[in-house]
Amino acid sequence: MRVHLLVNLFRQDAVRAAAETASWLRGRGVDVGSDPEGAEATGAHPRSAQDLAQADLMVTFGGDGTLIRASHLCAATGTPILGVFYGRFGFVTQIRPDEARAALGQFLEGEYQLDERMMVQTDLVRDGKTVASLHSLNEAVVQRSATTRMLTFRVSIDGRQLAHYPADGVMVSTPTGSTAYALSAGGPVVDPSMEALLFAAIMPHTLSARPLVMRPEATVELAVETLGDAVLSCDGQGRLHLLRGDRVIVTKSPRKTRLVSVDRDDFLEKLADRLQWSRGHDTEEA
Repeated sequence: MRVHLLVNLFRQDAVRAAAETASWLRGRGVDVGSDPEGAEATGAHPRSAQDLAQADLMVTFGGDGTLIRASHLCAATGTPILGVFYGRFGFVTQIRPDEARAALGQFLEGEYQLDERMMVQTDLVRDGKTVASLHSLNEAVVQRSATTRMLTFRVSIDGRQLAHYPADGVMVSTPTGSTAYALSAGGPVVDPSMEALLFAAIMPHTLSARPLVMRPEATVELAVETLGDAVLSCDGQGRLHLLRGDRVIVTKSPRKTRLVSVDRDDFLEKLADRLQWSRGHDTEEA
C-alpha cells in the first residue's frame, strides 16, 4: 500500500499532523511518500512531481487549495484523495483533523466509497490550433489583467452567440466550484454530486447579466472583443496571457476528481455552517 501526502507547509498544525500521520501509517506497513519539501517536513519518502500521483491514496493536509493541487496531480491517474481540513473555509476537504486516523483506518481495511467530481477541460485555441489544454476541478476564468480597464467578453454556447458582457471577466465553473470563485461572483450554489456547467460574469457593467446553469455536454466559448490585456486562469493555478483573436473553449473534462466519501450529507452540513444558515437570528421583544 502506497499513501502519498500533500501538505500546506505554511500551516505548522498541518505539518505536525502530517508528520504524525506518516509515522502512524509506517507503523502499519504503509509506504508513505511526499513531494521533496513535504518529505523533509514530515519524514516521508521524497517523491518527484511525476511520481506523486502514483499511489493508492493521496492525503492532503490544508484547505481547499491544497486539495485542488492534489486534484490536478491525481485526476489523470484516478488516484483517490482524502482531504484533512486545515484551512479557513473548506467546502471540498472531507474530514476534520480528529477524524483522520479513523478515516485512514477504514481506507486501509477497504471500507470506503468514492465520490466522483466533475471537472472541466479548457482549450486555448490560437490561429485554429489548440496551444494549451487544461483540466480543473473548480473553474476556468478569463479576465482582464491588473493593469487593464474593463473589457467586453463574447460568450457563445454550442456555437450560438449568447451575449456580450462588459465586465472584469467571465467564468465557467463546475458544481464543486459553485462554492468557490463562482459564489463570490454571485453564481448559484449547486450540489457537487450533480453534473452541470455554470456560467457567471465577474463584476459585469450591465443589469442584464445573470448566472446560467447549463447541461454538462454544452460547449462554452469565451473571447475578448475589445483591446486590452486578458488572462486565462484555471483553478487559480497559473495564468496564460491571451492574444487578440484567441478563443477559450470550455467543455466537460473526461477526467474526474475522486474523493474518499466520509459522509454523504457532508455538503449540506458545510453549507449550513460555512454560510451561517444554521444560526438563529436574535429577536427583540417589542
